[in-house]
Amino acid sequence: MLLPRIIDRSRNVEKCLESKFNFLFSMIYTYGGRLTGRCTSLRSLLLVAVLVLLVAKPVQSQEPAATVAHPVPTDAPTSALFRKVLDNQKRMDLAMEQFQRTERTEIRKVGNTSAPSEVKVYRVFPAGTGMDKMPLSSDGKPINTQSYIADLEKLEKALVWAAQRGAAQEEAYAKAERKRKERNDLLDATHEAFIFTRVGEELRSDRKLIKYTLVPNPDYKATTRNTMIFQKVRGTVWIDEATSQLARIDGYVTEDISIALFVAKVYKGSHFMQERYEVEPGLWLPSFQQYDFDGRKFFVPIAIHERTFFSNYQRVGLPSEAVAAVRAELGKLKASPADP
Repeated sequence: MLLPRIIDRSRNVEKCLESKFNFLFSMIYTYGGRLTGRCTSLRSLLLVAVLVLLVAKPVQSQEPAATVAHPVPTDAPTSALFRKVLDNQKRMDLAMEQFQRTERTEIRKVGNTSAPSEVKVYRVFPAGTGMDKMPLSSDGKPINTQSYIADLEKLEKALVWAAQRGAAQEEAYAKAERKRKERNDLLDATHEAFIFTRVGEELRSDRKLIKYTLVPNPDYKATTRNTMIFQKVRGTVWIDEATSQLARIDGYVTEDISIALFVAKVYKGSHFMQERYEVEPGLWLPSFQQYDFDGRKFFVPIAIHERTFFSNYQRVGLPSEAVAAVRAELGKLKASPADP
């Protein structure tokens, strides 16, 4: 009985590694056969570990962070600042559930630097309890009209279903809310898990960014499998001074991280970065992110080396609002069905 469970868990790890996951701390769902559920293996755990660093408490010490044996109490203004950063992050997560976007992911083949990157482009559309992903060509257009119409029809059905109220919908929304609470609890835990040190200021166009380095808090006691990762990550974050929004994060793994006991491992030196910009007043969303993760699954090497560009953000609203836009788009396509 043990071996089949190990094999199933291994397949789940591999499946999550191969999925082209969109947004920080994101949950991936499916309608009509698309990928469903939260990917809880290597990639999602690392995203959680790296991205949530932004909400840890900074200290104003001039000493190198690595020499801090005990955290210096955070002054009230700084604590209030990072509480605002945390609240902003939760608000951005909610906003993402009402915005469609285009994602272009460039996947680099390991060991062959001369080979061109594999490119995958998706239109990502919020569908109530998750995100629906429709494949596009490399130039961001529908691959062909008929398959695109089929994808939009599936999306329309998903939106209609999500806009209704019934036992199944209540269960799905409750599950999404539990996942959101789980993530928010993890964000809150970073207040004790890390020590931030302000190290300077930088300009990005006309905006002033405050730069913080971070190290694990040696006094922090992890209480879950996810929070155990905090002790193996360091990095740097840049916060927009005027809005207290995350503008950039750059993190790396300092010790090997085991996933699902001995099934998989992420190696020391794995790296992640993300940049965010203001796409409309008060709304800061990802514009670019890059993974460079190496490790193993059982005894087989695994790797994620990819860059993702986010563009064409557009607010579509809740399912009851978004379905009208999808139906209008379908009407235009069906009236002129020739391939683009």
